[in-house]
Amino acid sequence: MAVPVTYVNAKEKTYYLHQGVTKTGKPNYHFAMKSEGNLADSIPEGYEIYENPNAQVFLRRIPPKIITDEEKASVEEGMRKYSDVEYFKIDVKGNAILIYMAVQDMDALMAIFQDRPMSQDEKARIMKALHQGIHYTPEMQFVLVDETKRTFATLRYCYLGSIDDWIPIGRSGKLPRLVEGVSNLLITCQRGRPNS
Repeated sequence: MAVPVTYVNAKEKTYYLHQGVTKTGKPNYHFAMKSEGNLADSIPEGYEIYENPNAQVFLRRIPPKIITDEEKASVEEGMRKYSDVEYFKIDVKGNAILIYMAVQDMDALMAIFQDRPMSQDEKARIMKALHQGIHYTPEMQFVLVDETKRTFATLRYCYLGSIDDWIPIGRSGKLPRLVEGVSNLLITCQRGRPNS
C-alpha cells in the first residue's frame, strides 16, 4: 500500500499532501491537516515542500537558486553573533534574504508565567505553546544587486507615516560586512514598529 506524503511543520502539526484535478483536467495539489481524502503518495517532479516562517506549508515549483546556501547561513550566523534578537527566522525569496522577527514581545509574555506556582511540566507546556504561537513579520532584507560580484543592498521595512514599504539603508556591499551592521539596524526596525 502506498504511503501518503506527510510533513511535520515547526509547530509540530502534521500536514498531508492532497491531490485533485482542475476544471481543465490538470493535477492540483495542496497540503491540509485532514488525513482523509485523495492523498498523494509522491511529490510531483519539479516541485518541493516549502514551509514559510509562520509554519504554513505549501507545495511549490522548485525556484531558481539565486541565493547560495552559504549566503543564507551567513545571515543566520550573523544574527546570532551580532544581534540580541532571539526570535527570528530567515527565508529566501528570489534574489533576497529576508529576516523575519517575532511580532510579540516574547520576553514580556514569558515573564507573566515565570513566577506563577506551577509544576515543571505545566511550565514547559505553557512555554511550548507560547513558542508555537509566535507570528513573524519581515523586517529586513538583503537583496542581491550584482550576481557576478555577489554584492547586496540592505533594506528594512518602514512603518512610519504613509510609507509602509521597504526602504534602502546605506550602500550596497559584500554580505559579511552588511551582516556585521545588522544589530543597530534591527534596533531601528524595532523602534519603528507599531505596537502589537
